Amino acid sequence: MREFRRNLSTPVALLLLLTLVLAGAMLTGVAMVLLTATGLVSVTERSGLLLITTIQDILVFILPALALAAVLWREPLAGLYLKTPPSWLAVAIVVVMQVASLPLMNSLVDWNSHVHFPEAMERALRAMEDAAAVQTEVLLHVDTLWQMLVGMLVIGFMAALSEEMLFRGAILGRWLDDEVSTHVAVWAVAILFSAIHLQFYGFVPRMVLGAWLGYLLVWTRSLWVPIIAHMLNNSIVVVASWLDTRGVIDVDAIDAFGVVPSGEFPWNAFFSLMAAILIAVLAARKLPRTDCVS
Repeated sequence: MREFRRNLSTPVALLLLLTLVLAGAMLTGVAMVLLTATGLVSVTERSGLLLITTIQDILVFILPALALAAVLWREPLAGLYLKTPPSWLAVAIVVVMQVASLPLMNSLVDWNSHVHFPEAMERALRAMEDAAAVQTEVLLHVDTLWQMLVGMLVIGFMAALSEEMLFRGAILGRWLDDEVSTHVAVWAVAILFSAIHLQFYGFVPRMVLGAWLGYLLVWTRSLWVPIIAHMLNNSIVVVASWLDTRGVIDVDAIDAFGVVPSGEFPWNAFFSLMAAILIAVLAARKLPRTDCVS
């Protein structure tokens, strides 16, 4: 039962959340400066990036979401939909969607990576993309089983938990309390979720992922379902990178699955889209919605 402690208007609640997020970002910056200045960590090494990422997850995402929930709802965890356990059907649908949508998402990633902007804007966006790619490469460089497991913990679980608490639990959750179109709320949060990553050559596929995570919350009223979906999406990348370094699989071949040369019809992506739509319709009709607001 999600009972309000204080029914703040959505603009006021979001302004409070933004203030908390900015404060968390400042504290994260201070922590990074202190840790690097003392030589305890290096942001060019994987261990240092993982530590800074964890601090950021806590200060920028988790604590602001919990603080807003404590202000708004009598039971903060219930307010964030964290007290409703996921059903096995929901988990099964998440796994099936992850597999079925692979060609579609690969095609979206490839298309988005070739979008062109005005020259000056494109240089700036490419620079941000290249900087993010360097950090991603460092984070995903896993040689041992232990490094892979730590990567799954930080990149998989912590990133999924923290981002879902903020975007789907706090922001979308508060918006769903208003009499506003569910689709508008889900897609608006998905756009914000993608934009905040500052990687515009992956904006569309990340937005689509954000919308799927949002609808999972709407259909189940359990934040654990989008957390599991988000964690699965991230963890697969970590595990695949580890298997690639061991010569078990070829990540480039997997990323290219569903992508076709210009001029050819993307049949794999088309059938993947049809399958994704069918799975989404099934999820909307079959997933139990157990939460109520008063």
